[in-house]
Amino acid sequence: MTLLHEPVQEAARRSVLCWLATVDADGQPNVSPKEVWAIADNAHVVVANIASPQSVRNIAHQQKVCLSFVDVFVQKGFKLVGTARELRAADPEFSAWAAPLLSMVGQRFAIQSVLVLRVTTVNPIVAPSYRFYPDETTEASQVASAMRTYKVQPSAQEKP
Repeated sequence: MTLLHEPVQEAARRSVLCWLATVDADGQPNVSPKEVWAIADNAHVVVANIASPQSVRNIAHQQKVCLSFVDVFVQKGFKLVGTARELRAADPEFSAWAAPLLSMVGQRFAIQSVLVLRVTTVNPIVAPSYRFYPDETTEASQVASAMRTYKVQPSAQEKP
């Protein structure tokens, strides 16, 4: 079964950040934004550990994680639940899992390690307007609203 099917992958490509939720030894949740991440295959997401000591410590204690991402303009995304493990540069699998991340960062960041998430559940994230006002809420209306809120304009390529 393909959990990370094309709609999930496309939404991930449109999302700048993701948020990784972990839990520490005392049960305290931690949510941390991640800038360098990628869907690696149909069941795995890789996240670069650039500056994430708390996430790494938490995953060493409790492998259960949740990773969420949202296209801020369309206001839709996905919540991925699963388990994570850390791979360091000395681990035999590191190069294969790190490859998409290294191609993203070039020399900009040093990747300390890679967090490999095995996804077990995928659920959509949808802004409440889609549910409460389905007759008037479209992706186009959400984009227009977000552009007004963020005071941005579509690029020349995106204009009709």
